[in-house]
This record gives sequence, structure tokens and C-alpha cells, in this order.
Amino acid sequence: MTQTTISRRAFIQTSVAAGGGLLLGFHVPGADAASVEAHPWKTPTDGVEINAWLTIDRNGVVTVRVPHTEMGQGALTSVAMMIAEELNVDWSKIQAVFADPNRHLTRGREYKVMTTHGSQLVRLQHPHIMQAGASARERLKAAAAQAWRVDRSAVEAKLGVLKSGKRSGTYAEFATAAAAIQLPTEPAIKTPDQWWLLGQSKQRLDIPRKVDGSAAFAIDTRLPGMVYAAVKCCPVPWGKLKSFSFDAVKQRPGVIAAIELKAVPGKTAFSDMQNGVAIVADTWYRAKTALDLMPIEWDFGPAAQSSTESQWAEARKLLEQPGEVSNATGANAIEMIGAGGKVIAAEYHRPWETHARMEPINATVSVTDSRVDVWSPTQDQSLALTLAADQTGRDVKDVFVHTVFLGGGFGGGGGGNTAVTRQAAELSRQLKRPVKVVWSREEDINHDKQRPPNMTAFKALLGDKGLPSAWFTRSVWFTQDGMPRIGAAHADYSIGNMPYKVPNRHHERHNGKTHIPTATHRAPGAGQHGFMTESFVDEVAIAGGWNPLDWRIEMTKGMDDWQRVLLTLKEKSGFRTDLPRGEGMGIGIVESHGSIAAACATVTVSRRGALHVEKLVIVVDSGHVINPLGGIEQCEGSAAWELSHAWVGGLDLKEGRFTNTNFDTYNLLRIDQMPQVDVHFALSGGSKWGGLGEPAGPPVPPAVANAIFYATGKRIRSTPFRSHDLSWS
Repeated sequence: MTQTTISRRAFIQTSVAAGGGLLLGFHVPGADAASVEAHPWKTPTDGVEINAWLTIDRNGVVTVRVPHTEMGQGALTSVAMMIAEELNVDWSKIQAVFADPNRHLTRGREYKVMTTHGSQLVRLQHPHIMQAGASARERLKAAAAQAWRVDRSAVEAKLGVLKSGKRSGTYAEFATAAAAIQLPTEPAIKTPDQWWLLGQSKQRLDIPRKVDGSAAFAIDTRLPGMVYAAVKCCPVPWGKLKSFSFDAVKQRPGVIAAIELKAVPGKTAFSDMQNGVAIVADTWYRAKTALDLMPIEWDFGPAAQSSTESQWAEARKLLEQPGEVSNATGANAIEMIGAGGKVIAAEYHRPWETHARMEPINATVSVTDSRVDVWSPTQDQSLALTLAADQTGRDVKDVFVHTVFLGGGFGGGGGGNTAVTRQAAELSRQLKRPVKVVWSREEDINHDKQRPPNMTAFKALLGDKGLPSAWFTRSVWFTQDGMPRIGAAHADYSIGNMPYKVPNRHHERHNGKTHIPTATHRAPGAGQHGFMTESFVDEVAIAGGWNPLDWRIEMTKGMDDWQRVLLTLKEKSGFRTDLPRGEGMGIGIVESHGSIAAACATVTVSRRGALHVEKLVIVVDSGHVINPLGGIEQCEGSAAWELSHAWVGGLDLKEGRFTNTNFDTYNLLRIDQMPQVDVHFALSGGSKWGGLGEPAGPPVPPAVANAIFYATGKRIRSTPFRSHDLSWS
């Protein structure tokens, strides 16, 4: 019997094409929904352009141009919904495509921003996105008003039809006239109480394409004459390449060239190249095989002395030294704690963690005399354009980015915001043909931009009613070259600014230096530090004789949004502390990206220490939710992300490099480990617009750790949980 290897995608595509050969038993709702093609950058946008955001064709189909990337968070759907809401057009008449980064940069950034990060697409961009739809609606009304000789206010626009008295016409009929109209003032966008579409659950537009295997990612790019490159940079980041022997492998099948990649002195940003070498061949497997066999000699430099142990030793030294004060309120908390009384003290830490995106880091670039074309999985496609332009020395007007689906972003600008885009551009420039660069998973994890490690010392003095009267924290946060911030995160995010009303507070921070490139990860800062603060909060609450949930409710009195979330969690979770031995419930609550999220975890731990997370109940206040189904999916995804890294993740640094660089040693959550997740929204409304892509994640690790305590009596003060002996008797 002959064995045949077939990919999941090929299996699905073949099965669908077979017609009756296989029946997949699932239902995708919304046959009358908006649509997106498998290659949204190629979808025709024929029709009249009302503004940069949308066109209307003769059949009334509205093509919405989405400037944000789709990495599973629902950008195509969210932007299309916001435009459809204001334009007032039937959802079935919407198709979404990706906007053109070249147009964005050469026409004065007319989409405002193309970046997709920080749970900000809806919360920060909704005003100008919705106004684009509102503006188009009012221009259509104005065109009809001119034709019918009535005032614009006398024209109604609803579901693609314009009406005034007995007269009516479709949007398509007035699109050309509307395109020429300039409004004296731009209309205000709708308030939530006026929504007719937003607030309803809609399936993500990208799902059908991903289910049937037709959705195109950067790694799927195929071009005539394209060659493949595998790369290796110095295993110790920012080390040097001393030599390599291409002669040893140049006769291997398919091998075309070996090209040295050179770091630019002083350039150590996310996307800058490191010193390394690429082998180019007619297939990626042949390129990688030759690269693995080619003798290479590295100069690792002084950073080769760095390890997990040496960094923790440095952190503990720093914890003994005064740091930068970022929060000091009330009386001197340090003196109060030092004077004695019932003091609770603990030390927490989180290790290095990586993105481990589903899609390996890759990019394809084609450099010709007339133009440069780029396929790169970045979270900002305009950035991919500027990177390629800079590397090739070309004007941005001659560079064209083809926006692709991302196989995971999770921060750091996406896989394309590493050196890979520059590498592909440089290799194509030298070889004068299209080049696809794919990093091996080992290269991917070792040279990704990592989530920094952190160590924090906590002390709390208990006063009246067993509640804390003084609170002291000091954090050490390692970043590349000691940079003080990574996006919104810094050495005390979710620690120094915790919400609880302790009258006397003092927080200090240190930024330790490391050679490891660091960057944002999903819920930067809040992910690591939320675990630490919310776990220590449980220690303080229990030491004072409090139920941990009631403690949090007591310590946030007068803070309406926190109270709303906590009281809803109490109602929905049924939190209790008296479960039988081996079972436990735990909670955590963290604010990030403008939203407050709380989690209650239910766990079981066998006598031998096998952990099972049975259920997560999550409550979120993001102010508003425009697509509840999408919001729930994002909460589930962010919960899985944080649980994965806290439970089974964690990088080990040795001799300046990471040692666990593939999925056999860097673990991710397996399907049988994924708990049931129930999501509830406790929305405060008003002017509050919080994000949903990240906030539900940070409270999950402390909720699980606190649940483990109730199940086993063991306090978990570091991650990953798998490194702890959880057995009990």
C-alpha cells in the first residue's frame, strides 16, 4: 500500500471539489451575509468611488476597503459593519477588500492609520471609519436632493434606497453624482442608541474562506520564477558571522546561491537585520537542507554568557536596590511596613515567552526595475511597504504591498515586522527575481521579538478589618538595551497602577538590560503583571480572613465599572472556596486596553499533580460591543493565549540563546487542555470604548493559579504551571 502525504488544506479543497465524495457536517450561518474573497487584495472594486473607503457598483454592491489586517480578530467584519451601519445598506450587499497601502502612503495617509494592534481598531478608529460611511450616506442624499429639488433633510437613506415623498431611487443610481459632491460639514456619527446593525452578532467574513482552505496567507504566495531562501542568523542575537563554507553544499540539488546578511551598525529595531546567511534554492526544503549541512562559524560575543539563571540573579540584586518611583501615595508605605505588624510578602516572576504564531515567519518580495511587490504578514501593511522601500532604496510610490491574511499576529507587529521582510527584499534585489524567505520554526522562535521576563517583590501590611493599610512593590523588567517601554507596557503595568484602594502605596521599577530583542505581545505588560498582582491579592485577602472575591468588591467600592464586573462575576460564576480537596475555584481581574476583564477558573488537580482547567467564566466591560459574536470569540482566544503561555509555555535561555525552539520543547495548549469558556458582557456604555482582542487574557493565569491553591494548598508564584509539583495528599 502506498502512503501519500497530503496537507490539511489540500484535503479540504479536494474534498470540496470532489462533489459528494465527502460531506462535512457543519453549518455556516448567514447565507445572506456580506462576503470576502480568498484573495481580498485582488477582488475587483468596479463601481463608483464615493470616498477612499467605499465604492458602489451598478447592482448596488458596496465594496468596503479595509485598511487593517485580518489575523483572526475580525477586522474585515468590524470595519464592514461600521461602514454598513452608517451608510445604511443591507448586509448582503457588502463585500470587503483590503485597502491599498501604496495609495495610503502616497495620498497623505487617507485611511488615517493602517496598523492593527493594541485592541484599538474599534475603540480608537471607529469615529473616522463610521464617519466615512456617514459622509457617503449624506452625499448620496445630497445627490438625490439635487435631482428631486428638495432639501437633503427631506431625503431618507435606508437599506440602499433613497426616498423623498413618492420618489425613490437606489444608491447605485445616484452614486456618480454623489462622488462629485462636497459636503459643507461632515456629519456626526450615530450614537449607540441609534444603531440598527451594530450590536448584532455577525459571523466573521473570513471564516468560510479559512474553513474551505481557499484563504491566502503570505506563505501561500507563488510567483513565476520564484526561488526560496532559508536563513540562519547568529543563534545569540546580535552576534556576528565569522565564516561559512558554501563549497561544501553548492553542488547539492537545486541550490542556487549563498548570500551573507549583514546587520547595520547601530540598527537594532524590531525589523532590522541581524548577521547571518541565506541559502537560496529551487525549493525551500532543499534550501533548508543545504543550510543545515553548511559549515558556519559564529562569533557569539559577550552575550553568550547570559542565561535564565544569570538574569534571575541580576533581578534579585536589583530587587534589593531602590528603583524609579512611579507611584507613591499617602504616607511612606516602606516605613510603615518596616515598622512591623502583620506583613505579607512574596516574590513572583514570569519567564521569557514567544509568539509562536501558527504561520511561520515568512515574506515574499519581487524586485524589478520598475517596481517592488511585497507579501508580508505584518500588522501594519504600510510598514511592510516602507521596510521594502528602505531596504531596496526605492521610492514608496514604486512599492506595492499585497495584503494577506495573517496566520496569527499576537503583537510585535506580526511575523513580517521581524527582519524577514528586509531579508526577502535584499535577496530579491541581489538575485533580480522573486524570493520567498521562510524561517524554520527554530529560527522563528529564537529570533522572534520576545515577551520580556519580569520579577516583582510584593509586601503588604494588614490593618483594620484585615485589609491592607500599606502596600509596597518593586519590579524588574528586562528589555532589549533597557528600553523603558514596549508599546503600552512598562515595568509596572498592572502592578503600580492596580485599582485597589490601599491608602498608602509605593511602587518602584527597574529596567534590566538584555541582548534579546523584545516587543509587544498580546496584552503587553498586563499579561505578566496581572498574574503577579492578582495572585498576591489572593494571598493578602486570605491572610486577612477575606473571601478573595468579596475582598476585591470591598477594595473597589465607589468604582462603578469595577463593581459592575465583579458583581456580575459573582452572579455568573458561583465562586466558592469550599470545594472538596483536589478541586478549586479562583478569580482574577485586570484592566487593559480600556476594558476591565475578570475571570473565574474551576480546576481539578489529581493526587499526582495532573492539572485540568475545567471551566473559565469571563466577564468584560468594554463599554460597547459592535459584534457580540466576534467579541466572544476574541475573549475566548485571548483566554487561550494567556492560559497557554502560563500553563505550558516559557523559554529557557542558556549561553545567550534559547534552547526550546520548536513545539516539542516549547509547548502550547493542546485541544484536550482547552477548558469550557463562558463569556458575559457587563457593559457600562456611555463614552467608554474599550478593546476586546486582549483584555480577557490577563485575568486567566491568576484565576487558575488561585484555583490551584484552593485545590492543593500550594501557592504558585511563577509560570509555567507545568514546572511546579502540584501533587497533594
